Amino acid sequence: MTMADYRIHPENGLEIGIYTLGDRMPDPNTGQIPSEKDRLDHLIEMATTAEAVGLDYFALGESHQEFFVSQAHAVILGAIAQATEKIKIGSGVTVVSTSDPIRIFENFATLDLLSNGRAELTGGRASRVGLFKLLGYDLADYEELFEEKFDLLLQLARQDKVTWSGKFRAPLEDATVYPRPLNGTMPIWRGVGGPAQSAIKAGMAGVPMQVAMLAGPVSRFKQTIDVYRESLQRHGFNPADFPVTTGGLFYSAADMPSALRAYYPYLNEGMKKANGYGFNKRLFAMQRDPQEVMLIGDPEQIIEKLLYQYEEFGMQRYIAHIDFGGLPHHEVLKQIKILGTKVLPTVKKYTQTYPGGQVK
Repeated sequence: MTMADYRIHPENGLEIGIYTLGDRMPDPNTGQIPSEKDRLDHLIEMATTAEAVGLDYFALGESHQEFFVSQAHAVILGAIAQATEKIKIGSGVTVVSTSDPIRIFENFATLDLLSNGRAELTGGRASRVGLFKLLGYDLADYEELFEEKFDLLLQLARQDKVTWSGKFRAPLEDATVYPRPLNGTMPIWRGVGGPAQSAIKAGMAGVPMQVAMLAGPVSRFKQTIDVYRESLQRHGFNPADFPVTTGGLFYSAADMPSALRAYYPYLNEGMKKANGYGFNKRLFAMQRDPQEVMLIGDPEQIIEKLLYQYEEFGMQRYIAHIDFGGLPHHEVLKQIKILGTKVLPTVKKYTQTYPGGQVK
């Protein structure tokens, strides 16, 4: 497969999109929290706004715990497919470990049909593991569950008939799964949180990789991407055929001090609600550095940081996490519009001139 098979066209410049985990958290400044119904409506409006301002991609993650509404993320993406016309839609990520690969494929192939060929799937392991107990899985099988099920998912996507056996589900013999995606195939990515071992396995499997970047120096994540491409080559694949997506937190304001001051309460309280611990304030202050991955600051500073990452990573897509931690919906829409109207045009212009992150 080539970049085009993954619906990626580097000659059009870096793809820019947004992703959300579907969290429903109280605003740390006001204590207000939207209803579940309102939050679902917000997600759909985020996608339609992203499409209206010219963004390329909208992704929704899956989470099964308090303060989230994204448990049935494929259902929500189906509603978004009907509310939009052009923007690509996908998962960010689907927790493969705790679902049956056949049901995952059926859901996303159906989504691809409903969206007229715009659907993508990113499979990952759960960063929050409460769903293992909720759905009856043993956390001791964390690694094995994912690797086995992701392998089966890839086979279901790549072959019309699958004969397979494994440890965690009944075997298959000449099984065909319906429906099939619109054009017979659908992009399946592997989500990676940063560890090199997971990137190596993505390269071994010959799948595109999506890297989540919470915070830290660009050099740290460059190592992960370099290891991935080395693994592709070592296992007989051409790295030029496999796109990379990077994703991370985004917040823009009139200047850097204003952005840091306004955004920290949402990030800190959101981390407490999601993971049980806050975000180190000293580490957060370091994100003003152009060589740190979090995109925060005024639009010009964000453009500088994103283009620096493009030159270092040579990625084909960047997705911004905009709505975390109870950020008010009107502010989320404002951030989407800033990304689409003030950041995207400059980044597209540069990256069309220098495709692939390599300055000619």
